[in-house]
Amino acid sequence: MNRKDFIRNTLLGSTLLSGSGLLASAIKKNWNKIQENEILGFNHLPTPKTNKMENSVLHKANTRGHANHGWLDAHHSFSFASYYNPERMQFGALRVLNDDMVSEGQGFGTHPHDNMEIITIPLEGAIEHKDSMGNSSVIRAGEIQVMSSGSGITHSEFNHFSDRKLKLLQIWIFPNKQNVKPRYDQLKLDPVDKQNRLQQILSPVAEEAGVWIHQNAWFHLGKFDKDLIANYQLKDKSNGVYAFVIQGEFMVNNQKLETRDALGIWSIEKLSLSSLRADSEILLIEVPMNV
Repeated sequence: MNRKDFIRNTLLGSTLLSGSGLLASAIKKNWNKIQENEILGFNHLPTPKTNKMENSVLHKANTRGHANHGWLDAHHSFSFASYYNPERMQFGALRVLNDDMVSEGQGFGTHPHDNMEIITIPLEGAIEHKDSMGNSSVIRAGEIQVMSSGSGITHSEFNHFSDRKLKLLQIWIFPNKQNVKPRYDQLKLDPVDKQNRLQQILSPVAEEAGVWIHQNAWFHLGKFDKDLIANYQLKDKSNGVYAFVIQGEFMVNNQKLETRDALGIWSIEKLSLSSLRADSEILLIEVPMNV
């Protein structure tokens, strides 16, 4: 997709990238404060390069897309809204990884999605959620939320607190089934299960640990003391893994990663990682590469 098409579909909120929700996912009650010329203006910005290796990509934290709208301070690992980088459209089935900070009491007004698996992981604070399926809930740090938007939903997301900021990761995965019946789930995670080991928090199977989605994908979280080593065996050898450091430092397959750095790697059977600092936390996203 070229820049012209990306801008047009961002402004129109078309289904081309996100199933009708690309622009809408950035909507707030006062969305009109974000002017069209701000979205168009990025065309004059330099495009940061992706560090490519033989079977991997390195995404340093400071090369991500960034947009500060006042109420929302967002970093984008992949092209999204006003950030466009043709070298960062997706990693296999992983389409979006947004690292968001939302101001007190603010949030995303009602907007649509379809045919996308949407996963939200609060890091600090809590999200107040309402949707067209009748769900109304609060998702707190230490929990995970998933929506299969399928044939179409609308929802809103707001910072639950009026006196503290909300920090979260929102992740979009292309599904392996189209137009499924929309569904919602959230789960409280046991922090003990991620201490010095990799905790499964998402899979394709409802009966397995964590939430589930319509895709051959697995997510794992781990929080490690200094100098601990762990290995991750891929569930499917044709998949790839996107390793995203939430905090601290890791050595991942001989590549040093710091806070908010990421390494996407494929054509491997396992991933080795070692923590270089105490309380280092990492998220592993295993996804199909051929989508």
